[in-house]
Amino acid sequence: MDLVTASTIPQTRPERKSSDAAPPSQISEGGAAAEMSSDSGANFPPANSPKRQHTGSLARRMGLIAAGWIAVLLLVGGLALDRALTNQVESNFDDQLEYILTAMIGAAEVQAGGEVAFNRVLGDQRFLEPNSGLYYQVSGEGEEPWPSRSLWDRVLDVRGDHFDNQAHFYNSDQFDYEPLRVVERSIILPGSDTQWWFTVAASREELDEEIAEIRAILFWSFAVLGLGLLLMALFQIRYGLSPLRRVRAAIQNLRSTGANRITEPLPTEVQPLVEELNGLLEHSEKQAEEARTHAGNLAHALKTPLTVLTNAATARAPNLGDAVIRETRTMQRHVDHHLARARAVGRRAVGHARTSVFDSAEAVRRAVERLYANARIDIAGNRQVNVAIERQDLDEILGNLIENAAKYGGGSVFITVDAEADHDPPSEQCVIWVEDDGTGIPEEERERIFDRGARLDTGKPGTGLGLAIVRDVAEIYGGGVEIEESEDLGGMLIKLSLPRAS
Repeated sequence: MDLVTASTIPQTRPERKSSDAAPPSQISEGGAAAEMSSDSGANFPPANSPKRQHTGSLARRMGLIAAGWIAVLLLVGGLALDRALTNQVESNFDDQLEYILTAMIGAAEVQAGGEVAFNRVLGDQRFLEPNSGLYYQVSGEGEEPWPSRSLWDRVLDVRGDHFDNQAHFYNSDQFDYEPLRVVERSIILPGSDTQWWFTVAASREELDEEIAEIRAILFWSFAVLGLGLLLMALFQIRYGLSPLRRVRAAIQNLRSTGANRITEPLPTEVQPLVEELNGLLEHSEKQAEEARTHAGNLAHALKTPLTVLTNAATARAPNLGDAVIRETRTMQRHVDHHLARARAVGRRAVGHARTSVFDSAEAVRRAVERLYANARIDIAGNRQVNVAIERQDLDEILGNLIENAAKYGGGSVFITVDAEADHDPPSEQCVIWVEDDGTGIPEEERERIFDRGARLDTGKPGTGLGLAIVRDVAEIYGGGVEIEESEDLGGMLIKLSLPRAS
């Protein structure tokens, strides 16, 4: 295929490269857009998909987590506090025993016969009462033990196998049914070489009762605290999740009252969810509007063939069979076209698309060149740019634009991909220019040409849907289309804007 001459296209344009024409093949009358749209199909989910199961209650999950943390923290805190208070009570008990032991050692002296006696009476009356629970004993190596009267006929077992410079505490079970807390110390009194063991023992009953009372207080205090914390956590969960219940009520209100938006103010954590839901509702409205547009386009496209068939049948035209075949093919082409477009809309709603503009333009160029053998179509620009649009929809848009340029122009079509790429910063839109060397469109007709069924040249076949579909699809994807006059070719310049793919 020949290149466009330098006199026709200014030298400031990027270098134009033409591709070898594809081998001739049978092409239907539907044109490039129909050929492009037949290459792919949409994948729809099964109509009767199983109901999605929920993953449990969010409130129950939060309640279990709160209850678990409360139980763990209270258990650890209770054990730590129990240990601290128990040690404190035992320490106070031991201090009292050590005080008595120190008083005993201070009052002890060696008599002339070598035995130990107290030079003053110990102040606690319990030492004089048998089995009172408080006892003392002084023992020496080779000497008879000197017990308190409270021991009566019993003797404390003294650990006399070592020397204790400091007070030594331990528990003893040497008396049946009376556990003891014992403190002892080894002393060598002045005037004696004998090692004496001073021992004080007290029943642990009072100590154990005090510890049991402290533990009971801790248990019930922590139980009440845990119950209160759990009730507060449940209240917090209920109060914290109340905006979700309000969202549910608002959604029910949408269905019952026919409202189309949730306008109730909600907390900042829930507001993004509401905004996304409102966006989904807006998207659904656009989908419904698209469906109505599809129905209108299809109805308009089928109106003319049906009218032709009705007139031919009423007039009993001799070529009725040929007319039926021709118009039926036209209607079938329109039906296939709009069904493919509807499937493309469904695919677009599933996820973000990414399509190479240059690949799509090359495919459309090859199809249009097979339809219009005398047309010269050149493509230049950015080969790497991608747009956020489904390939089938991009093929349909470019197919309509390039086919119109080849059909109504003078034979030369030039396509510039990413024509405004030199913007700083780069634009979010990829601009595609489609120019021809035809007569162009008067400025006062440029807006009307996008209406469904609008045709300025009725001498050539067509339905008047091409540019309307181009505008609708481009706007659905966040783009747009404008018609201007080509300064280089003298014909029509169509500026197609589509969002770049990230």
